[in-house]
Amino acid sequence: MTTDTNQDILLVGGPRDGAVVHSPGSAVVEIEIDGFIHKYVLTSKKRQHDGTSYTVYNYDGEIDPRGATPGAETPGGGQHNPINIDE
Repeated sequence: MTTDTNQDILLVGGPRDGAVVHSPGSAVVEIEIDGFIHKYVLTSKKRQHDGTSYTVYNYDGEIDPRGATPGAETPGGGQHNPINIDE
C-alpha cells in the first residue's frame, strides 16, 4: 500500500473541463488562470478517461485574489496555493 497522496485527477466543468492534472491530494484544487483562482472540489465519483479511472473534481467557481469584483467571490482573507498544471 502506498502512502503517497498525490494523484492524477479529472477536472469537470469550468475552464479546464476534461483536463487530467496531478493533484497534491487535497479536497480543493486551486488553479490560477489569467489572475483568477479557479476552485475544483473533490467528489466521491470516478470517471473513465482514455481507459484510466480518475477521481473527479467538480468546478466550484472563481475567486479574485485582489478582492471583490462583480461576478467573483471575495476570498475570506485566506491564502491561495494554486497548482501549476502547465508542467
